Amino acid sequence: MEKIFRPNPNSFKNTFCVFHEASLDSIKGLELQYDSKSGSKYFYTKEGMYRLSNHWGRLANSKWRLEPLEPEIDSKIKLGFAPWTNFYPDNALDELYYLEANYLKKTVNYQHKKNPNYDNKAILRTSFETTKRIKQVRNLFTLTSWAKYFDYDDLDVLRKKIIYELIFTNKSLEEIKRELK
Repeated sequence: MEKIFRPNPNSFKNTFCVFHEASLDSIKGLELQYDSKSGSKYFYTKEGMYRLSNHWGRLANSKWRLEPLEPEIDSKIKLGFAPWTNFYPDNALDELYYLEANYLKKTVNYQHKKNPNYDNKAILRTSFETTKRIKQVRNLFTLTSWAKYFDYDDLDVLRKKIIYELIFTNKSLEEIKRELK
């Protein structure tokens, strides 16, 4: 009989990880190895972790995000999988995070600098600074009242210019807006 793989529970503390949504068929035959007080269920394999949960994001002392399937499944409880190599260290002091904007979907997310896709171009920030920039980018994507102070032909082009500067420079939003007026 094959030995059940069990990672050290402390290995998940203070981590950042992006899980990718998987079908429930993925855990057929796997043994439930941890059932949290909040109702999340964990299944461990040698390759990584499956987490079945109705909540994602900030979890106690970790930041775990779920990237949904396309098209999204309309269910509150979702199964996510992440390979062990996708768990990166997290803390509030170091500049660990950068932003990625999706201009078609008008969304913004943060990624860890140890992500193999990081090209060293976006500015790295602390958790607090990253959260502040995310709010600013989301407001630029969803609101239009800020644009009345600009002379522009295409709002999406103006948005893109400002968001680009927020991601790739240390300029404040006020500085960026001032330079574009």
